[in-house]
Amino acid sequence: MATPMGHNAAALPQRHRFQTDDPRLEPIAEKVLAGERLSFDDGVTLYRSGDILAVGWMANYVREKLNGNIAYFNVNRHINPTNVCVASCRLCAFGLKKDAPGTYTMALEEAWETAATGYTEAVTEFHIVGGLHPDLPLEYFLDLVSGLKERFPQVHIKAFTMVEVAFLAKRAKLSIRETLVKMKQAGVDSLPGGGAEIFADRVRHIICDHKIDGGEWLETAKTAHLLGLRSNATMLYGHVESDEDRVDHLLRLRAVQDETGGFQTFIPLAFHPANTALEHIPRTTGLLDLKQIAVGRLLLDNFTHIKAYWQMMTAKIAQISLRFGADDIDGTVVEEKIYHEAGATTPQGLRRADLIRLITEAGREPFERDTLYRAVTRSEDSFTVAV
Repeated sequence: MATPMGHNAAALPQRHRFQTDDPRLEPIAEKVLAGERLSFDDGVTLYRSGDILAVGWMANYVREKLNGNIAYFNVNRHINPTNVCVASCRLCAFGLKKDAPGTYTMALEEAWETAATGYTEAVTEFHIVGGLHPDLPLEYFLDLVSGLKERFPQVHIKAFTMVEVAFLAKRAKLSIRETLVKMKQAGVDSLPGGGAEIFADRVRHIICDHKIDGGEWLETAKTAHLLGLRSNATMLYGHVESDEDRVDHLLRLRAVQDETGGFQTFIPLAFHPANTALEHIPRTTGLLDLKQIAVGRLLLDNFTHIKAYWQMMTAKIAQISLRFGADDIDGTVVEEKIYHEAGATTPQGLRRADLIRLITEAGREPFERDTLYRAVTRSEDSFTVAV
């Protein structure tokens, strides 16, 4: 994998000594500077500390050690083929029952046409997620992917969450492995990290009782990794979870990464309560958003990348997070539906130039990547990837 890590990463000097007004952070900082793994209790302490600058300093130290001054972005497009969903998750404003007003399901030609429209700059990635439709067979999704591959052979297809994979496998009476093999043969190149939410059973019973449990999500991810499919990992925060639930979630991801090495990026997702059954819950604060980025960077020592998903936390907070542990600001996205149904007020997409400006103003060096973090070189509306 071609990345800029190396010459400008580990060699960066430590700018100043660690300082904090929270003495509980002192032993954690000693571990961080020594490159030692943090514990469960360390993670809880980080969440409960009010010294966000000290926590951010530690996260930035690790971030620069791993990725130097680079900040990654890509040119991608989201495709949500259906919002029909059987799950009825209390956290969701996107999925609707089959007969509810406002439902849609794209015909294959419509999905392929959607992929071809939008911004003129050539996308390097199609990001495909949707609802758990009770009637669409596995073949619909395989045909969707193979049709995209036929029409856009150069574009990486990142498709179907672990939840979707498990649902489609059950409907097709196939194992998870058999389903993933079919998806890979159809043209799926990697998997997104959605649907992880919070792994703790107590929380899942409240927010997403009809989804696979946390253990099944992790097993599905492991199966994908063992088949050579990389994936992302997420955590939905800011609803009914505790600090302990968050740390447990991160450490379970870390354990799978120790085993497979298949996770590419960790993406914290701020809960948007509007239009959900949990809309009485206040939205996350900027302080929590930055802390979640930082704690993720510090606990996930075996993840190379931490992404600040600007669609969820706003472009402004995502920009600041590049100094709090994040090294990736995601991509152009284009027509994101799921979080906007839950009240996100961010734009539906940003242009490549906008992302570059956000990164540059943060004092970071923009690096356009493909899904596998390989360098992308552009000429007008085409691109080449460094292999």
